[in-house]
Amino acid sequence: MSDRSEPDYQFVIIGAGVCGLYQLHRLLGLGAKVTVLEMNGGVGGTWFRNRYPGCRFDSESYTYAYSFSPELLAEWDWSERFAAQPETLRYLNHVADKFGLREHIQFDTTVVAAHWEEEHLQWRVRTDDGREITTRFLMTAMGLLSVPTTPRLPGLETFGGRAFHTFDWPEDLDVSGKRVAVVGTGSTGVQVISTIAEQVARLTVFQLDANWCAPLHNGPISAEEMAQIKDSYDEIFQRCFDSPNGFIHRPDRRRSTDVTREERLAWWEELYDSPGFGIWLGNFRDTLMDETANAELSEFIASKIRERVQDPAVAEILIPKDHGFGTKRVPLETGYYEVYNRQNVELVDLNVTPIQQVTPTGIRTAGGECARDFDFDVIVFATGFDAVTGAFDRIDFVGENGVRLRDKWADGPDTYLGVQTTAFPNLLTLVGPQSGSVAANFPRGIEDIVNWMIVFVSYLLEHDIVRVAATREAELAWLDHVMEINDRVLMSKVKSWFNGHNRNLDRDERPRAMIYTGGAVRYRRLLAEEAARGYSSFAMTRVS
Repeated sequence: MSDRSEPDYQFVIIGAGVCGLYQLHRLLGLGAKVTVLEMNGGVGGTWFRNRYPGCRFDSESYTYAYSFSPELLAEWDWSERFAAQPETLRYLNHVADKFGLREHIQFDTTVVAAHWEEEHLQWRVRTDDGREITTRFLMTAMGLLSVPTTPRLPGLETFGGRAFHTFDWPEDLDVSGKRVAVVGTGSTGVQVISTIAEQVARLTVFQLDANWCAPLHNGPISAEEMAQIKDSYDEIFQRCFDSPNGFIHRPDRRRSTDVTREERLAWWEELYDSPGFGIWLGNFRDTLMDETANAELSEFIASKIRERVQDPAVAEILIPKDHGFGTKRVPLETGYYEVYNRQNVELVDLNVTPIQQVTPTGIRTAGGECARDFDFDVIVFATGFDAVTGAFDRIDFVGENGVRLRDKWADGPDTYLGVQTTAFPNLLTLVGPQSGSVAANFPRGIEDIVNWMIVFVSYLLEHDIVRVAATREAELAWLDHVMEINDRVLMSKVKSWFNGHNRNLDRDERPRAMIYTGGAVRYRRLLAEEAARGYSSFAMTRVS
């Protein structure tokens, strides 16, 4: 090194959400010099920003809690089986205050660039207010779904009412008595639609892609039940630990063909009437891997939609025709299908009558004789996010030899274990493409990676490692493994954000390896094997 001066920090973490808070807590426990850069005005990440009506967990609340502190578990009471956003945000603020994390976080600080300086073996981070911060190791804990995308519709700027993405829901907005359009019927759209339908004067839902939804079956948690949950936390977290996705629901070891059709239907009825993701993640183990098994399950769910929606024509529009149940992320709903039985709700199929333009008073659809003009006071875009890699693309990451991360990942991300990408030394990814937390119950997934990462960085500090980078051979081998594992499941064969698909972005339709479907148990084993090998897949440089 030509310059032995120390950087401002040993560690800088980008993001103060669920992951960033836990990583900060663990690094402070090492006595490390660390700061967190957070673009929002408070902690919480996803739960700080998403404040739309109906926003809540689809994980059981008590499985979403951090497991690292028995004291924290003992003192926090959840009020609902699936907590709403305000309660979750209160929880994360409680965590930040309890463990003294807030003083180590720089709020309202957006990272715009991070450049690797090989001569100093450090990252130089630039923020939106013009400041520069240097750090030996840069950690990313940015939200998987934190870069919203909206349709590129002509005339949007002319609309005289209020139009926004759900990510930017105005805090002062009351939709009562208003004419509202919701564009999009993914998880967020389903929650918004179900919540506001009875409040608005008229609700028009514009659907392009139908999604398979399942009942949430939410309910309050009594003081007695909460006490039982606290007594059972060890068992609850062990069950999540042993589950492929970190949820309390585990796949049935039986195949669907191991039982009779009558037994299959009875089991599906039980799952459909149970809270949470059981119908998706607790089903027969072949329903997400075998097309025949999945088709039968899909028809069962379709029959439920037909039962719940009074108009047969509307029911058919709500039943997906392009993918089977569970091959995309399943929205959990409360009374969603019954919304379409209301007199003030209309469903518009954009495959038949696409949006032509936004007008000063609303939306105009095309479709020949079916073309219409709609008048609205509010247009809500529930149109998803530039998932997983979007948060990385908006930052100018420049690694060794001037390589830009957005260029390296232009045709799809490649990483090693989801924690590093070659040509970007000392950049440690906690939440990102091909990591274990993307397709998991998030807190369970991030505790896995942070627990591994804290041992990893302890090794680096103890051995005076100032530069660490995954080898290209390890990266290519991991990419092959991810693709091979993902190819075993049906979700790899459909267009969704799991595969990098987003029609609102200018990129080709080739699938990208955004997630790792090998499961938490396998992922932890692979992390442990890397540690047992002495981190041989990483090239390391010691202090000279």
